[in-house]
Parts: sequence; structure tokens; C-alpha cells
Amino acid sequence: MPKADFAFHYRFRVRWSETDAQGVVFNARYLDYSDIAITEYWRAAKLRERAGDEPLEFHVKKATVTWFAPIKPDEMIEVMARTIATGRTSMTQLVEIHGDGPDDLRAIVDIVSVHVDLAQHRPMPLPEWIGPMFAEFDATAAGGALATGLTHG
Repeated sequence: MPKADFAFHYRFRVRWSETDAQGVVFNARYLDYSDIAITEYWRAAKLRERAGDEPLEFHVKKATVTWFAPIKPDEMIEVMARTIATGRTSMTQLVEIHGDGPDDLRAIVDIVSVHVDLAQHRPMPLPEWIGPMFAEFDATAAGGALATGLTHG
């Protein structure tokens, strides 16, 4: 997906501790990076603020990483996130991990998160406002409004 299709972009530098003996980012870190992307995406969309006192807890049901190219220590990478589907109890979000170049896709992570009742750890319906909220936020991509940040450097 073109970078311009994402309203949310977040850049950060790869730390040495995130790499393995092969000199590249360790496989499991791609899920860490997608967690950073989703956390910051939700923050930019003001998910928790809009929820108020409403319980809003999620478990990851499925995460699929499709790898394209390695990431090396000290590289600046950019993660992008958007919501691609919402259902009765879950939502699917897409994260792309890019290097610093204009066409430098390193990995895609598809994440299905299920809204849960923490007392029972059972699925519960998504609040009706969540789908439209993310759709509205993601629609800002066409207008060029980008949410950006910088973390560990």
C-alpha cells in the first residue's frame, strides 16, 4: 500500500539490543514494532480519550508477519498503521514497516484484535463508535494530514 494511504506514520531508530547475531533485527521484534505502531496509532486517533470510562480492552487473536527485507542496527524506520476491517467483536489493523527510502517496504503485519471482557476473558461487542472513529481518522491520509512521532533514538 502506498505510504500516502496511511494517515498514521511513526519513525524511530533501531537499537542494537533489537538485533541478533546475524546483524539484523530479530524476527520477534517485528511484532514489537507493530505493537508500537498500534499503540501510537490508537493514541493519535484518541481511542482512550473517546472511550472515557467505558471498558476498552483487547487481546490479539492473530498476528501475521510478511517479511520482505532485513532491518539493520541504527536504521531509522517508519511504521504505519490503519484499520482495514471491523466486525462484531474484533478489528483488523494493518501495519507496514518501512526503511528510510521512499519505496523501502520491509514487512507487513496484519493484526486481529478482539474486544474482551477482562473479568471473563471472553469476546464482547465492539462499541459502535470504534469503526467510524478509525475510518474518519484514516480518511485524513488523502488530505495529507499525518500524525507523526519520534521515540527511542
